[in-house]
Amino acid sequence: MLQHKLRFLLGFCSCIFLLALGVNAQKKQTFEIKNGEFLVNAKPVQIHSGEMHYARIPKEYWRHRLKMMKAMGLNTVATYVFWNYHNTAPGVWDFKTGNRNLAEYIKTAQEEGLYVILRPGPYACAEWEFGGYPWWLQKNPDLVIRANNQPFLDSCKVYINKLAEQVKGLQVSKGGPIIMTQVENEFGSYVSQREDIPLEEHKKYNAAIKNLLTQAGFEGPFFTSDGTWLFEGGAIEGALPTANGEGNIDNLKKAVNEYNGGKGPYMVAEFYPGWLDHWGEPFVRIGSDQITKQTEVYLKNKVHFNYYMVHGGTNFGFTSGANYNEEHDIQPDITSYDYDAPISEAGWATPKYTAIRELMKKHVAYAVPEVPAPIPVITVPAVKFTKTVDLFDLKKDIKPVNNDTPLSFEDLNQGHGYVLYSKRFNQPVQGKLQVKGLRDYATVYVNGKKVGELNRQENKYELDIQIPFNGMLELLVENMGRINYGSEIVHNTKGIISPILINDFEITGDWNMYKMPFDKVPDLTKYTSKNKEGKPTLYTGSFELKQTGGDVFLDMRGWGKGIVFVNGHNLGRYWKIGPQQTLYLPGCWLNKGKNEVVVLDQQNDVLQKELRTVDKPILEELQ
Repeated sequence: MLQHKLRFLLGFCSCIFLLALGVNAQKKQTFEIKNGEFLVNAKPVQIHSGEMHYARIPKEYWRHRLKMMKAMGLNTVATYVFWNYHNTAPGVWDFKTGNRNLAEYIKTAQEEGLYVILRPGPYACAEWEFGGYPWWLQKNPDLVIRANNQPFLDSCKVYINKLAEQVKGLQVSKGGPIIMTQVENEFGSYVSQREDIPLEEHKKYNAAIKNLLTQAGFEGPFFTSDGTWLFEGGAIEGALPTANGEGNIDNLKKAVNEYNGGKGPYMVAEFYPGWLDHWGEPFVRIGSDQITKQTEVYLKNKVHFNYYMVHGGTNFGFTSGANYNEEHDIQPDITSYDYDAPISEAGWATPKYTAIRELMKKHVAYAVPEVPAPIPVITVPAVKFTKTVDLFDLKKDIKPVNNDTPLSFEDLNQGHGYVLYSKRFNQPVQGKLQVKGLRDYATVYVNGKKVGELNRQENKYELDIQIPFNGMLELLVENMGRINYGSEIVHNTKGIISPILINDFEITGDWNMYKMPFDKVPDLTKYTSKNKEGKPTLYTGSFELKQTGGDVFLDMRGWGKGIVFVNGHNLGRYWKIGPQQTLYLPGCWLNKGKNEVVVLDQQNDVLQKELRTVDKPILEELQ
């Protein structure tokens, strides 16, 4: 009897203790910047943060990835908010479904014992489509993005107020985990590239964004984030200047002191343990020793830091952005956002992760938990394709837009995917086809036969062409992702944005444009099965699973260029030029029983019979 009473008392006390923990988790706290330090409830705290974006991780895996961060020795998670991810169409907002439930992500971070740094933009960069801006902003001729422009600021105000409705109650003063909010993002680099605009105008814009955040209910502390040599353009009054990519402690302190009244705290808001990757370029890799050595420098000098990225995740669907340089008019970002981060795309602990974890355990005062078990990787039966549909057959169920000249995606009120531009010629013509306004990739057909490809990534805008009497010229144009960084962000329309020429003569009259956004899988049941080399083709098939419980990697070697849907989820782009040769399929998106697969191959230079998966060891060889 005594044993039963003791068990009851122990159980009762445990319940009280757990309830107390729950209450404390919601207890209002203070977070402030004072005397050169970050203070939580008036006590100094060091911020050891990792960047991780909820939009790039299936909701079902959020908690696992947050536990991985905690087990690496971090106490904070930073995240961008992507305006266009929540403002899904003009006037349409989504903060609730699937990965878009930002408030739940923040609450989950708190449950796992992590503070949150919020980076709401409205500009994010992040190798994300258009840096987070909704594509349709460009349809307003009076609106100038990232400028002291009233139509743009009015749009920003709507976004910021909508965001505040979701998260302002999760600030630390309200019992939540949000300790800091960023104003704009890397604005100093943009200022340096826009010398055509007076610095005073830039400053007015940046201050206006801070005012909008404050008016919406964001309390701060606020911060800005720039390279130390760019603080002049990015730093603003009332926000802590933090540095990106600065490893030299003297440079960091000198820059912060100049713009923060001669004192800290000193924080590197983007400390890069890896780097981004583009199609057609080698994977970028950064060694563990280099990162651990720099981390130790920060720890010994009490520099606060945020790993960008600690876990990158995946650019599912059409969310990946693009860059550019002197050699490439566009550098589209690959689907994987692995970033060579300490936690891999699939959530694995890498050697870099282990090295950082061991270092953090030596330096931090708080307990570092054990590493969660990884989600297993499985192979599934090869997908046998039961039907193949010529993409051009879909035209009969799409009402074309007719115009004298080709129209951009924006003019067609389409944000992403593909548009088929079609024109019939009543006279034969041959010569050089020029599509200088191509944005971004096109396969070109004459009378249904592929005659070549145009590619903005390779600066290839012309090819020789021969069109017979009554011949049909067609261009299947793909948006490869709007530019997300640099001054060219203001020129981000897609499709065909200037006249098409043959032998320097503009081709006008009776252009038909078929919109193919692929925002969902089209119904292919009513189309006849056919598969012709060189024609863009939709492959459909399925595979059976007796049980789920593991992630899958699709082996895209041997395929050309396109996208893959599994159970309605767009896994993103593949392209034979690499470097990425696999597509990550989260196990939480698989069904017990039948799983439906649809592959669009735009090139279809090799007719396919099946689609296979790879296991973890082979995957590591590939990547």
